Amino acid sequence: MSLANTILIIHFLFVFFVVGGLPVIWVGAWLRLNFVRNIWLRVIHLTAILFVVGESLFGVVCPLTIWEDKLRQLEPDGSFIQRWLHRILFYDLPEDILTIAYLLFAILIVATFILIPPYRRNTPI
Repeated sequence: MSLANTILIIHFLFVFFVVGGLPVIWVGAWLRLNFVRNIWLRVIHLTAILFVVGESLFGVVCPLTIWEDKLRQLEPDGSFIQRWLHRILFYDLPEDILTIAYLLFAILIVATFILIPPYRRNTPI
């Protein structure tokens, strides 16, 4: 596997954590699973989306995208992984729309912090 594909997979896993983490927290709280109230998980999740929002608001391109693009110039391969993960990760939308979507998603995550507060210790629900 190429280094560019490795970075693309890491990028995908980051996005999957940010996007998939929110429904996992809600469903986990409904099922009374303690791990969704872990303070570290929740702070890392919140930090991840705030990083994305910050990048978008300041017009900064994601470092993972930059690294992958540079490596693609050195080792172009057009693999199956590249084609499919690019279709999942990258959309041809105006930056303003993406920034609004990121901001709204961040607001949902902050609201989740209030509605389903994390615990500082492993205390039962």
